[in-house]
Amino acid sequence: MEDKYKRAKTIVYKNQFHIIFCPKYRRKVLKDGIDIRLKEILYEIAKEQNIDIKALEVMPDHVHMFIEFDPRKSLHKVIKDFKGISSRILRNEFPALKSKLPTLWTRSYFSSTVGNITESTIKKYIEDQKGK
Repeated sequence: MEDKYKRAKTIVYKNQFHIIFCPKYRRKVLKDGIDIRLKEILYEIAKEQNIDIKALEVMPDHVHMFIEFDPRKSLHKVIKDFKGISSRILRNEFPALKSKLPTLWTRSYFSSTVGNITESTIKKYIEDQKGK
């Protein structure tokens, strides 16, 4: 059976997120090879930063990622690095992106934690600790 928790020095964790981000103005520019190159770049960034990409899909106007990483890293920084590095590389490799958009990505993103138990289960567990 696969261990569902990751381990690092001094911590045990399951720090998973579903992330969505979009090109500026939600333009459908992630196609015609840009999508394939973007996937390669995102996997390279993840490898360099020790981030596990569990699932990744690039649509013409947005990106879905399911990632897991050490909780000592900031989610905002992780997303900022994915977007910043990929934007720089893609805009250099595909100059048409520079003429279509002032920046590749919007400043916003969606994130949601991914877990195995409900909020009510956690609340009940914490409330029950006092009686033990």
